[in-house]
Amino acid sequence: MQLLAARHITGPNIYSYRPVIKVILDIGVYDEIASNAIVGFVNRLLLLLPGLSQHACSRGYPGGFVERLQEGTYMAHIFEHVALEMQAMAGDEYVSGFGKTRGAGRRGVYNIVFGSRSGPVGLAAAEGAYQLLTAVLAGQAFNVSEWIARLKKTGDDAKLGPSTQAIYEAARRRGIPVFRPDYDTNFLLLGYGSKQERIWASTTSRTSSVAVDLAGDKFLTNKILRQNAVPVPAGVVVGTKDEAIAAFADIGPPVVVKPAGGNHGKGVTLNILSQNELEQAFALAAEYDGRVLVEEYVTGRQYRLCVVNGRLAAGAERIPAHVIGDGRHTIAELVAIVNQDPARGCGHSRPLTRLEINDAANLTLAKQRLTQHSVPNAGQTVYIRDNANLSAGATAQDVTDFIHAETVQQVERAVRLIDLDVAGVDLVIPDISQPLADGNGAIIEINAAPGLRMHQYPSIGTARDVGAAIVDYLFPAGSDGRIPIIAVTGTNGKTTVTRLITHIFRQAGYKTGMTSSDGIYVDQECVAHGDTSGPASAAIVLADPAVEAAILEVARGGIIRGGLGYDNANVGIITNITEDHIGQDGIEDMEDLAYVKSLVIETVLPDGCVLLNADDSRVAALRPRAKAKIVYFSIRPDNIIVRRHLGEGGKACFVKNGMIYFADGNREQAIIKIVDVPLTLEGYAQHNIQNTVIAAAACWSQGIGREIICKGLISFCENPGRLMLMDVNDFQVCVDYAHNPAGCQALVSTLQRFNPGRLVGVIAAPGDRRDDVIVSLGRSAGRGFDIVYIKEDYDLRGRKPGETAALLMQGVREAGLAPDHIITVLNERDAVAAALKQAQAGDLIAVFFEQYETVMGTINEFMEQRPGNTGPIPPYQELVVAGVRAEG
Repeated sequence: MQLLAARHITGPNIYSYRPVIKVILDIGVYDEIASNAIVGFVNRLLLLLPGLSQHACSRGYPGGFVERLQEGTYMAHIFEHVALEMQAMAGDEYVSGFGKTRGAGRRGVYNIVFGSRSGPVGLAAAEGAYQLLTAVLAGQAFNVSEWIARLKKTGDDAKLGPSTQAIYEAARRRGIPVFRPDYDTNFLLLGYGSKQERIWASTTSRTSSVAVDLAGDKFLTNKILRQNAVPVPAGVVVGTKDEAIAAFADIGPPVVVKPAGGNHGKGVTLNILSQNELEQAFALAAEYDGRVLVEEYVTGRQYRLCVVNGRLAAGAERIPAHVIGDGRHTIAELVAIVNQDPARGCGHSRPLTRLEINDAANLTLAKQRLTQHSVPNAGQTVYIRDNANLSAGATAQDVTDFIHAETVQQVERAVRLIDLDVAGVDLVIPDISQPLADGNGAIIEINAAPGLRMHQYPSIGTARDVGAAIVDYLFPAGSDGRIPIIAVTGTNGKTTVTRLITHIFRQAGYKTGMTSSDGIYVDQECVAHGDTSGPASAAIVLADPAVEAAILEVARGGIIRGGLGYDNANVGIITNITEDHIGQDGIEDMEDLAYVKSLVIETVLPDGCVLLNADDSRVAALRPRAKAKIVYFSIRPDNIIVRRHLGEGGKACFVKNGMIYFADGNREQAIIKIVDVPLTLEGYAQHNIQNTVIAAAACWSQGIGREIICKGLISFCENPGRLMLMDVNDFQVCVDYAHNPAGCQALVSTLQRFNPGRLVGVIAAPGDRRDDVIVSLGRSAGRGFDIVYIKEDYDLRGRKPGETAALLMQGVREAGLAPDHIITVLNERDAVAAALKQAQAGDLIAVFFEQYETVMGTINEFMEQRPGNTGPIPPYQELVVAGVRAEG
């Protein structure tokens, strides 16, 4: 048995709309061996994982899975349940009952998919399940406890801190997309493109870096507040122990000593009464910052007030870390008992922080004439730390409703003076219900990136959702952080439709982001070359702050391997579903292909639009899978599906009398003549008429006006690699990405309308297509072309050299093309060069390219070598063919 791959799929996918782990497992010799046929296997497995006895499986009741084990089930299915059980054993927060196991198209190889609420934990569970089953099958020992501890640590390390988690959950409740680029940090992207905001802990993308630096300098903050009549303690910054002693003498005890640039209470000592205590406190503070602040100690209770966007969001009294004596245990033992509370964790990972006996704690105990070995009396409160930071183990009590109005005003003004959008204000005052004023309390610090734990999880009082307050500030009512997303899938036409929609959106003034089979584009800049029609490419576009509208080509392969790179789209389009990719990635027939592509329309927002091809019965049949309203498109004026849909008050876009129409119920609006759209070659390119209709309908559904749509359709002329017609001396060349039978038929049908002397095809097929599909492509070429040059792609995709060409040859011959009209030249450059060299006046050569630059370079080289040539052809040369004015 071998674990071939494991992947965390975060977006909607063909298995679930929620994140999953996808494992590819080769079970080898166990492919036909059931669990009950392996001596002792079931008993050994259940001994290690007794929780499996509660799995219902397909039986629908606890114990159902054990019944299947005993009756005989197979290793891939068992792997699924073991991975789920290991996640459950790691903690309730990781429990997921979702799992599927399917064959991967190769003998003994299976796709195993299971739900996962934490990607790192799910991936670790997959590895753990593999290790456990390998050990059980070999009769070896396996330490389950060790692996579960590993999963728990993985989960703890990957968790967001409580503050960031609160913001994350608040954004999700609002329907705002949330993306976490890195599991090692508390950094989030909220929203898409130009509507996105960024969060790091509780620092926002609107937080001023100057304000953060200012708040980090405790002395300068104190000085600015003092200059503006805000009550603050007197203080002095020192750099040496002698300077600290002098400041202590000048201010007079008690004092506070802390790093001038500290945070989270690190290095802070309160209520210093003697020079000896001062010297110890100075040494501690100096470990964190060379500049140390000696400050007047203000008596009273310690409070933290959180201010968001200039307004008080919450307030809490902070109670320093402490233990209560029982007359039996030492202070160190009492600390260990308190730390058993599951709400306490290391750092900021849980609502409360574990208590720690360190140098600062020993100083605090010493002032109480205690050590960690002392046994306090029953009921005696022993403080572990003087400062009340939650990061030092403090607890909190909500006081939001009891803060005096004048104190609220003072605090909000203080934050305004420092210019923080999200701030934590520390103040000490005897009674929070009384006004903050000189002689009655003071603001001790103002902190950037304040922790929200004390407000989200107070030990006493009402929890305050400060995370929601931050999200509401970043995304005011009515804003969901979304930009228009148009997702385009189908077999043919995806790239052209994507490019055309993008062009029209640019005409409407949007800065666009586009993914396609030839690159990622932000506005008109290519930021990545290659076939970029998968989820990672979509994520790149949606993370770019410049993008105001995203038009995404969504390919079958990307959907299967990694799901969608977004959660929901505003428009989902299926251009058509024709024979292609059959036999790949578990796709056995056209219904499977339709099922995969339907994910694009299933995930359209309820108030969005789904565009379906009414001329394609397989596409039209997908209507029940859509939750959003349907807009049908058709190039037939009398399509019965369109007529019925309009009769029911629906919307459609169609062609009638040479004109594109938008229709809403019984209201029709003529948009543009087909002959006025260059992409259609005056109506000769039927497939591009369909592409034009789709793009126009998509833009119409997004509220783009008729005039802008027409302007975009008329001005669109840059469609590299798609029906590119070029005049090469006394013959023509067309470069296109026809790579399946339907694409070949559409191209041939278009080019035959130009009445060339001979129609010559330079064809190839992707090697990962099923044999019969490649033969079918060859058959289509043999029927349409007068002469066929057969080449092969550089990427053979698992085939042997010449194997794909032989299948194409079989199809071309089956079509009846004469043997002397079939030439095999495997190399793409050589095949194109040979076709150009043998061209006759009036020929039209169609090149099915794999590497666009290679083909265009070969054509340019040919032009440069021709007598009387005027240089390389422009990328988009205007020409006239058979009386048709076109732009390639």
